[in-house]
Amino acid sequence: MNIAIMASGGDCSGMNPATKRFVEYSIQNGITPYFIYEGLEGLIDGKIKKAAFTDVSGIIYRGGTIIRSSRSKKFYEKKYRQIAYENLKKHSINTVIVLGGDGSFRAFEIFSNEFGINFIGIPATIDNDIYGTEYCLGVDTALNIIRGAVDDIRDTASSFNRAFVIETMGRECGYLALITALTSGAEMCLIPEASYNLDSLKKKFLKQIDEGRRYFIAIVSEGLKISEEIKEWFENEIGFESRLTVLGHIQRGGNPTVFDRLTAFEFVTSALDLALKGEKNKIVVYRNSKFESIDSKIVTTNRYKIDEKLIELAKEMME
Repeated sequence: MNIAIMASGGDCSGMNPATKRFVEYSIQNGITPYFIYEGLEGLIDGKIKKAAFTDVSGIIYRGGTIIRSSRSKKFYEKKYRQIAYENLKKHSINTVIVLGGDGSFRAFEIFSNEFGINFIGIPATIDNDIYGTEYCLGVDTALNIIRGAVDDIRDTASSFNRAFVIETMGRECGYLALITALTSGAEMCLIPEASYNLDSLKKKFLKQIDEGRRYFIAIVSEGLKISEEIKEWFENEIGFESRLTVLGHIQRGGNPTVFDRLTAFEFVTSALDLALKGEKNKIVVYRNSKFESIDSKIVTTNRYKIDEKLIELAKEMME
């Protein structure tokens, strides 16, 4: 059995530990492992190579991905998917482990239906916005990167009478912002999934200032596209000098945390076990503290929603 692994879409810490486990567990089970470099673009360009232990030696602590990633508009065209299939056929590869998000999984569903290539998906995105799983690879590392940044900003915030607006990644999902706000002691949390009331927050903040508050930490999800507006709001409505920090791509980097290294191993082990059993087009998910699998169609046709209990915990920071 020949199986390949690839990363697609945005990178995240945890992909290298996953790649390491893929090679080692494949060889342990008599599977020949292959790397597809540079994601879907690399699949089209034939960047496929047999993998060995030496390829994954010393990578477990590294962020990003040694097999690199990409997004591909060409893959939308069948003629390029045909080329991709022929490239896999040259190496007798009939199963691909895909580290990515729901867009990558949808692309492979189409590919699988056309050419019979099986795939097993592993949710790998710091956005944590994949339906059916409570956790995606890379999220814990991203949260710890953000936590460190917010803690550092708090040090300087407490030295001045200032408001600091910190924008987190997540696309249309506010998970990173929400968890960060809850665990960093922020005064404000604004996310796409919940309503907010600036008039109410103004009254609350002005009262807190009268009672001695001297700085504010506001966590804003990038999906709202209002970070600059909130900075201005603090200056014009609250009367506090303010600073905006857009954390950006530092959230995708960094050494994988112990939790991401461990979950990477378990995600990949589950994925290869599914492949060995002949399961087709499955997504490995983590829920109720267990690793399970569900049909890819369930993942790609449903929308992820943040746990309402978590949003409720943050209501005081929204209104």
